Amino acid sequence: MPAVTYLEAIRLALWEEMERDPNVFCIGEDIGIYGGAFKVTDGFIDRFGAERVIDTPIAESAIVGAAYGASLTGLRPVAEFQFMDFIACAFNQIVNVLAKSHYRWGAPAPLVLRGPSGGGVHGGPFHSQNPEMWFVKTPGLKVVCPATPADAYGLMKSAIRDNNPVIFFEHKFLYRRIKEELPNGGGDFTVPLGRARQARAGRDLSVITYAAMVHVALEAAEALAAEGIEVEVLDLRTVLPLDREAIAETVRKTSRAIILHEDTLTGGLAGEIAAIINEEAFDWLDAPISRIAALDTPVPFSPPLEHAFLPKVEDVVREARRLRAW
Repeated sequence: MPAVTYLEAIRLALWEEMERDPNVFCIGEDIGIYGGAFKVTDGFIDRFGAERVIDTPIAESAIVGAAYGASLTGLRPVAEFQFMDFIACAFNQIVNVLAKSHYRWGAPAPLVLRGPSGGGVHGGPFHSQNPEMWFVKTPGLKVVCPATPADAYGLMKSAIRDNNPVIFFEHKFLYRRIKEELPNGGGDFTVPLGRARQARAGRDLSVITYAAMVHVALEAAEALAAEGIEVEVLDLRTVLPLDREAIAETVRKTSRAIILHEDTLTGGLAGEIAAIINEEAFDWLDAPISRIAALDTPVPFSPPLEHAFLPKVEDVVREARRLRAW
């Protein structure tokens, strides 16, 4: 199989799961005849029919409610949000119904809520957010943020097959910008939820990150390698549950840590990861833990302002030099 984009990998995984399991179906705004806002489900309605590729009104709470009800009957819905910013419209359904279903009465809720998130595309404050932390705080959910086509493919399959709700954030900046060949030429493989991966090995400093910022970290690591600073990059892949063991292991190895994410700083995942490092690897630290994140403002629409708002390669390079010299 030739190299596929991040978007094509998601599309392929979803198509194959619908072929494999007749209980899997898609539901969302404009996903049928139009093929989805970003064309992830283009052609699905022709193959699977309107009973399994269901167009809905613009009503996110109703979409999630219908998907949850269907999941209770043994179906496996995959609900699309045109932009993950609008998942807020379904917040009550997600945190007070889906997340507590199994806890309250033992009922599995095998559904996936998926859609595009993230900035870098000049979408402004209503189409560029990273809302993952709204849900990381909620027990009963799983939250996935893949950075590569292979992980997007394998994690999507795992999410669909999981018996509890999974929120699947697809970084729209990556949709058509990165390509790679899938392992074994595609086929049928899964990536386990809750397991981080080492995106790059290093000895001097760890960058712990996820989603689009993995690529920022890797670019920074290449630049730093020319200066003799070897950076290890840990791609979390799943942000709920977190791979605490992998976080502790990389810090014990390098003794320095930068936590990088595109979400805003205050209340972001970096604070939780810093606490994990403090609890699991404090004795190994040779420098303070550093956080690099977006500014505590709404996402700007203006391209120069958005550029200033988002974490950049030069931010990671500068901070890595500072920690290496500590």
